[in-house]
Amino acid sequence: MGKVHLTGFLICRTLEEADRVSEYLPEHIRLTREEPGCLRFEVLRSQADPVRYAVAESYRDRAAFEAHQARLAPTIWAKITKGIPREYVIREE
Repeated sequence: MGKVHLTGFLICRTLEEADRVSEYLPEHIRLTREEPGCLRFEVLRSQADPVRYAVAESYRDRAAFEAHQARLAPTIWAKITKGIPREYVIREE
């Protein structure tokens, strides 16, 4: 089983929504980076388009990626970002 990479964008609908994402993002990043199997986790807000966040994630394998998804389900992060459009590409090595 190879590494799993996710890249793409989280695209908020309003600046208020984007600001709320920014408020909760540091803790989300911290918790994700602490997960076993997380190799890379970057979320950056666009300066040119402040409702857009570029996302880049890498995990040791499919199991680590799925564990990340499962951990997120009951979190405040999942609640505040529910319904925000995402344009992600997931690929495996």
